[in-house]
Amino acid sequence: MLGIIGAGHMAGALARGWGDAVLATDNGSGRAAALVAELGGEALHDNAELARRADVILLGHKPHQLDQVASGIDAAGKMVVSVLGPTKVADLQRAYPRSQVVRVMPNTPVRIGRGVCCIAEGGEAAVPLFERVGRVFVLPEAQMDLATATIGVTPAYVAVVAEAMIDAAIIHGFSEAMATDMTLATLEGTAALIRDNGGNTLAARREVGSPGESTVRGVAALERGGLRRAFEDATRAVLTRLSMAYEGRPIVLPPLG
Repeated sequence: MLGIIGAGHMAGALARGWGDAVLATDNGSGRAAALVAELGGEALHDNAELARRADVILLGHKPHQLDQVASGIDAAGKMVVSVLGPTKVADLQRAYPRSQVVRVMPNTPVRIGRGVCCIAEGGEAAVPLFERVGRVFVLPEAQMDLATATIGVTPAYVAVVAEAMIDAAIIHGFSEAMATDMTLATLEGTAALIRDNGGNTLAARREVGSPGESTVRGVAALERGGLRRAFEDATRAVLTRLSMAYEGRPIVLPPLG
């Protein structure tokens, strides 16, 4: 059985994607009980008991609590899976020296089985588990922060883009319900079209727009509005925030063009 220490948003999304009964703890938020009520299992008040009873332990607590949590449990011989953002494999191994540790960066669509999960090299044993909730990519650990700053946060960015598109449609005359339904259907279809084109985004653009016509003018307006630069700045902002989590180990960021 899966044991979840810290039933926060990401751990909860994964558990709901897997759909299995779980053992879960929290810091008093009530999320563990809510998760168990939905999936089955048991909400516990003792991390040590959870570790004894679980087959796989998922760490969903705050990164700074790593040593505090590890000191109170015995996870020897078990797989310990971390979704603790910037926490490195070496830190996990130090905290759980007799366990098989895995560092993972999932994104929230795992809740509906459509997520992307990046696993740091060395954690390949967890691939089958995470393939149940989406696509899995095994990366060198040096790229895990970039995974956080891109696929990890992309659902929020796409939500902002969708919101802007919906608002623009409403401003110019569509009802909110119609604008929302059409926008989301178009985003879904466009992603499938780009994948069908082998990932060729330019081909997808050219299928829509002719030189000098409406689509080309609309894309040009987005470019003038700084759409690309906004995404570059957003990625850099996340990487900068992650670098603050490493005491004495800052990430060297490239200058913007």
